[in-house]
Amino acid sequence: MKTISAKASELQRKWFIIDAADQVVGQVAERAAVLLRGKHKPIYTPHIDSGDFVVVINAKKAVFSGKKEVQKQYMSFSGFMGGHKSESPKARRERRPELIIEGAIKGMIPHNRLGRAIFRKLKVYAGAEHPHEAQQPELFPVK
Repeated sequence: MKTISAKASELQRKWFIIDAADQVVGQVAERAAVLLRGKHKPIYTPHIDSGDFVVVINAKKAVFSGKKEVQKQYMSFSGFMGGHKSESPKARRERRPELIIEGAIKGMIPHNRLGRAIFRKLKVYAGAEHPHEAQQPELFPVK
């Protein structure tokens, strides 16, 4: 038997749409990460970007499981004195709800050049409208 290795030039990329309304953030992120990485395809190759494009809509309506809505904190540090910032999910959802989904997905893909290329195929929108109707995305169900 021969092992088949995918070539980037031979891949067919599809567009999928995930509706995050009333879905758990982690489950939406897991489904999107699998589609972006290409692990759902039989021709998956770890060192090749074989994934598809993913559009996530209704990011504002995604929910957290358990008590994460009140206990979770998003933290960042600029490296300067007094540069520590902390934000709750409620504040982040009001400011920019796309960041919640993007951050969850970013943690599930590789942290290298390949991961950055994969992450560019993700499009997240707070509402139900998106400018990708011309690509004819298929609705991908979340459990």
